[in-house]
Amino acid sequence: MRLAVIPARGGSKRIPHKNIRDFCGKPMIAWSIEAAKESECFGRIIVSTDDAEIAQVAREYGAEVPFMRPAELADDYLGTAPVIAHATQWQNANGQKASQVCCIYATAPFVQAGDLQRGLKILQSTNADYAFSVTSYAFPIQRAIRITSEQRVEMFHPEHFNNRSQDLEEAWHDAGQFYWGNAEAWLAQKLLFSHDATPVPLPRHRVLDVDTPEDWEQAEWMFKTLTKSLA
Repeated sequence: MRLAVIPARGGSKRIPHKNIRDFCGKPMIAWSIEAAKESECFGRIIVSTDDAEIAQVAREYGAEVPFMRPAELADDYLGTAPVIAHATQWQNANGQKASQVCCIYATAPFVQAGDLQRGLKILQSTNADYAFSVTSYAFPIQRAIRITSEQRVEMFHPEHFNNRSQDLEEAWHDAGQFYWGNAEAWLAQKLLFSHDATPVPLPRHRVLDVDTPEDWEQAEWMFKTLTKSLA
């Protein structure tokens, strides 16, 4: 059985109630739930939360909240893997065992059903432990600069000063939308960024990490523009 797990901890500091705050007409988490449902990839869609209000909203939009996340898995410093492992363990102990598990972030309004379907196909066809969303950097990372304590600039990699941008290797980063994985990999909490993972490339115009109020405003503009272009 394929399982979707949407982690949605309460207590967001920078954007209060971020997971259920209205985003373009719906609670933010609703977009992730609806993409998971539309993909028809999953036998079950679970929201893992420690917050009763988030749980209520999740149920209203068609997800299950069969357990409340333990406090030890809901602090500010815990990574995602233990949360997904916990949900997978719960599923295996309380129903049909999970074969593949997809972590979908609650703050990923640009996630699309087709991308989830493509990610599953890539996971299955490559025999990787994980398949997750990535996108390319807009500028060569080899030409990045830092601002020093003296308010001067210096290159991270000065050896590339004279290299043309088009001659430098393209770099990619985690798109922060979804992470397919075999259940055994999640349970073992195997390293995600490794040779055992395979990429699911996404276009840059559908990727934004929503962490600050400025990110939120930019995401709304991006979402409205994308929705208008598809209408």
